[in-house]
This record gives sequence, structure tokens and C-alpha cells, in this order.
Amino acid sequence: MPGASLALRGSIPALVTPFRAGDGELDEPALGRLAERAVAQGSAAVVVCGSTGEAAAMTAAEQARAIRTVVEAVGRRCPVIAGIGAPCTAGAVALARAAERCGADALLCAAPPYVKPNQDGLRAHLRAAAGAAALPVVLYDVPARTGVGFDDDTVARLWEDGVIHALKDATADLARPTRLRRLCGAELPQLSGDDATAAAHLAMGGSGCISVTANVVPDACAALQRAWAEGDRDALAALRDGLAPLHEALFAESNPIPVKAALGLLGLCDPAPRLPLTRATEATVRRLDAVLRDFGATGQHAAPARRAG
Repeated sequence: MPGASLALRGSIPALVTPFRAGDGELDEPALGRLAERAVAQGSAAVVVCGSTGEAAAMTAAEQARAIRTVVEAVGRRCPVIAGIGAPCTAGAVALARAAERCGADALLCAAPPYVKPNQDGLRAHLRAAAGAAALPVVLYDVPARTGVGFDDDTVARLWEDGVIHALKDATADLARPTRLRRLCGAELPQLSGDDATAAAHLAMGGSGCISVTANVVPDACAALQRAWAEGDRDALAALRDGLAPLHEALFAESNPIPVKAALGLLGLCDPAPRLPLTRATEATVRRLDAVLRDFGATGQHAAPARRAG
């Protein structure tokens, strides 16, 4: 089956893109440190230049620099998945070719935002992007951002034809993994794109999570995935419940505003996103600070301060 070449599972941070204080330029050293921290704390792969990474606010040249930075920091220890989101197919094709040149291991491809193509158009878009580079493609279904979603039958056709090799599902539809397993078989890696339901997604047939929260506490997110894989349901429940307040706080405002604020509180990067996104409100920062303190998070290590049972 097509997915055999990209057996993605576990915790996969969707890395933020740090920008320098003052001039707002790409902060490559900070990005490299975030990638290194994620891998050192058990992440199974990393995503760069996704929606959490503010790729829509970056130039193609900046995206290439970001991908190279992460590839160098990771040093082949885990796959680097590069986002190729673009408002037109030609743009996605160009980004796919550039990502391959920069050393990415796989591509993350969503529907073009704003234009709302039909299912035929979505299939054509994915086929063109997949054909532009000799890299496996992770389909990113995020209708809240793109304005259009991929039907289950469309996902199944793309999988059966070898166009996609995994799915990031940000619909929070917990019945979907079972439906897709019926259509595609168990070999399709289904990755949650919703931190709050990541544990439930595993129980419904998922294989991992492309995570916002894993930017902040990569070890705890990796431990949750590991607990599921090892059948340790008590540890899974403790981690699920311990992470819940952090998940909630990280989505108090539009992503990635809160996660950048949290990383700023941990001293890991400047908290400012690029316009039209603005810094987190004082209320959000206070909430994040309280949650991080309760969680026992620092810039180097984070684990739930309290365990169930």
C-alpha cells in the first residue's frame, strides 16, 4: 500500500516560526533550537512552514530558509515535513519543488484557501503537488482555515491511487478514523490535527498527532502517544487530563498567537507573530503563565506536576 513508505505515528510538533524582536526577520537560530528540543524530547517527526508556522505570512525564500534550518537541526534523526500551502496549484507545485531541494522528507498539502474548489479540483491540486517532487505527501484537511474539506471518498481515492501517504485530520470528527479505515484499510496513517481530542482519536483508530501543544511540552505529548502504544491506559489518562488545561489555553486566541506567547514565557523565542496576527492579550498571557506554572513547564523540560491516582 502507498502508506508503507511513510509510517508516521506518535507526536509531531507543528513548529512555530520565530521572528526576531525588533526587525521581525526570520530567527533561524531560535527555530533550530525549537526543532532540536522537539527531537531530543521524543517527537517522532516535525512539521515546518505549516499554519502554526505562519507560512502564509512568509515569502518563498523565507520558507526555504526555514526548511533548511530545521533539516540541519534535526540531522536525519526524524522526518521533516514541509508545508506547501498556497492559494493556487502553481504555487503549491513551486513550494513542493523548493522543499525537496531544501532536504525535506515529506510534504504537507492542504486545500488552497479562499478559492473553495470542488472535489475534482481538490484531487487535481493534490495530484499536481505530489507529482512535483519525489516526496510522500501528507494530506492536510483543515476546512476551518481553507473553507472547503476533503470528502471521505476523495481521501480514499487519493490514497488508493498512491497520491497521499498519510492524513492530518483537523476536523475533530472522531467518527472519521473508523470510516476511513473501512474505506482505506488500517495502513493509512491518520494523524489528529486537534490536540484536545488527540487521545480519543487514537482510540478511534488514529496513529498520532500533528500538534500545537508539542511546541511547548514535546516530552509530555510524546509520552501520551507512547502510553497509548504501550497499552498504559493509566498513564494515558493522567497525561490526557494533565494536558487539557494547556490545550485550552493555547487556543484561547487564534493559533499561533497563544503558543508563541507560551514559548515567549519559557524564553524559547520572541512571542510576536506577523501581522495581521498580533501579540496575545494580557489576559491570555496571564492564563498561559498560570497553566505553565501549574504544569511544571520550563524551557528545557515539561511534565505534568500532578498525576491522576
